[in-house]
Amino acid sequence: MILGCIADDFTGGTDLANNLVRAGMRTVQVIGVPEGDSPDCDAVVVALKSRTAPMAEAVAQSLAAARWLRAQGATQIYFKVCSTFDSTPQGNIGPVTEALMDALGAEFVVITPAFPENGRTIFKGHLFVGDLLLSDSPMKHHPLTPMTDANLVRVLQAQLSRARGRRVGLVDHRIVAQGVEAIGRRIAALQAEGVSMAIVDGVADDDLRTLARAAAALPLVVAGSGLAIGIPALHGLQPDARTALLPPAGGARAVVSGSCSAATHAQVTAFLAAGGEGFAIDPLQLAAGRELVAEALAWARPRLGAAPLLVYATAEPAAVRAVQQHLGAEAAGALVEQALSRIAQGLVQAGVGQLIVAGGETSGACVQALGITQLRIGPQIDPGVPWCHAATPVRTAGLHLALKSGNFGGPDFFHRAFELL
Repeated sequence: MILGCIADDFTGGTDLANNLVRAGMRTVQVIGVPEGDSPDCDAVVVALKSRTAPMAEAVAQSLAAARWLRAQGATQIYFKVCSTFDSTPQGNIGPVTEALMDALGAEFVVITPAFPENGRTIFKGHLFVGDLLLSDSPMKHHPLTPMTDANLVRVLQAQLSRARGRRVGLVDHRIVAQGVEAIGRRIAALQAEGVSMAIVDGVADDDLRTLARAAAALPLVVAGSGLAIGIPALHGLQPDARTALLPPAGGARAVVSGSCSAATHAQVTAFLAAGGEGFAIDPLQLAAGRELVAEALAWARPRLGAAPLLVYATAEPAAVRAVQQHLGAEAAGALVEQALSRIAQGLVQAGVGQLIVAGGETSGACVQALGITQLRIGPQIDPGVPWCHAATPVRTAGLHLALKSGNFGGPDFFHRAFELL
């Protein structure tokens, strides 16, 4: 193993693995910390469900992943966070980063969720989603991790332990544009000032390739998936289509969507408007005891075939807020995740062999319900979203699976994904 990666959710793991595979790294994603030896590959992504977990649990899981990866020979650990820096004022990005720094003996860490290819850029420490500041984007309405401040230096500093006294600095775009040596000098200057971590600007893909070279000797990097585009070349690897080959696809097609992001809402709307058949899951009806899981599966079974079906809890922000006010945000989220994961399991048992899951929390729940422990990464559908193949006890022939972050993909994503496969 060359590179050991820890992802704080399952869609983030496939996002990172996708970029590594595109750049020529044989990559395997595992679900949770494995037992035993590493698969035969260049990089392993340990996907956790720690983004919104209690802080102590997220730290413990991440440290366990780091210990396993180091034991397998990884010399650098890549802590993968969301490209929109999803977190609460308490964490978990800051606390996990500090714990990993302590465990790895990292004196300095660079941090950049930039992914320009997917519209995530950082300028003067401020994160932009497309043309909007993070705080002006739909992420300000995220049901679990609303992001209302675009200044990542300030966001991260607020999450750090006062007892440890670590400070966050900035490596801005002018320094990055000057190259690897300039970044090194800036890091040395920040360390002399008592700064131990820095947000790094990124406004173009070449900025990330430069940063990858500058950070090659650091034991820990913290980033979205964008930084991964520059790492394989450091080890003499080049893009190779063979790294993304998957077995032939078969079985019926379905989509399970729990994300309420603007991008996924547009995808659900476009799918239905194009004549796709869908079944809506209402959290309030679930809470009232209606057997929507059984109803959804009874609706789907006679319709399964080449035309994809959609089961969704995706809704507009106003509807989401109304549900959260009635049930509570965590309770509503858990209720929907449990229902959709049972539906995904039932769909695969009924013959679905090609499945898209939209939403990070939904993906985590569905992967666990399907008993999946390892994903083979295939071709990219859209930036950040590849097709994968997994063994599952629910389907002996294996399952083609796409785990889509809520914010990723164009409006026609669902139809185009199946056409690619």
